Amino acid sequence: MTERPVLPTTPSFRLDGRRALVTGAGRGIGLAMAAALADAGATVTLAARSADEIAAAAAAIRDARGAAEAVVLDVADHAAVAAFFADRPAFHVLVNNAGTNRPMPMWQVGEADYDAVMDLNVKAAFFVAQACVQAMIAQGVRGSLIHIGSQMGHVGGPNRSLYCASKWALEGMNKAFALDLAPHGIRSNTIAPTFIETPMTRPFFADESFRASVLGKIKLGRLGTVEDLMGAVLFLAGDASALMTGTSLVVDGGWTAD
Repeated sequence: MTERPVLPTTPSFRLDGRRALVTGAGRGIGLAMAAALADAGATVTLAARSADEIAAAAAAIRDARGAAEAVVLDVADHAAVAAFFADRPAFHVLVNNAGTNRPMPMWQVGEADYDAVMDLNVKAAFFVAQACVQAMIAQGVRGSLIHIGSQMGHVGGPNRSLYCASKWALEGMNKAFALDLAPHGIRSNTIAPTFIETPMTRPFFADESFRASVLGKIKLGRLGTVEDLMGAVLFLAGDASALMTGTSLVVDGGWTAD
């Protein structure tokens, strides 16, 4: 009789006992990421500049039996970022989500536009990650950095020169982070979504020609929702992705498959 094999155990998607930080967490993608992590058992810190918004978001997570706190933090204020990380135990998971966009043709971009997008999407993301991993390394915490990129970090797009520049930069930073941090047991990956319908983006889709141009490139034929990203963040946050680092999880409905 053939001996029965010992079956492998599926890695858990649970995050019990882990601390997670989500920046730009008051609404949209950030709120969805925080809700997903809390639902999986993580203790989640929601950070943003808007006090009322993140307080309400954290309260909603607690109402759903999750563990969450709200902290007012401007991630572009590097002194405030350093003080924030110095004042608490190291996190196991960072979701680097705060970002902005100023869509316009490249010939209309001013220096203020350039600085606004690059300072938040690249510079702030870099130094938030740096402060996070400094604490992780000092306290011997292994974990996962998750940077919210974009399909525009893999392709180009009209009126997206600044956004593409910032998200391509984020992809390059992510790969270098992964190499630096691997010896410390810290992984770094990106999630690269297509156009996600949120309260902030919904007005853009009222323009039928814009909506049609977007749907013409999303092969699955619909806009993304924040729920489409919640499984991705759980996968990258926990043990199921233990051998993944320095790569991008592209959630784009087939946009970049051409």
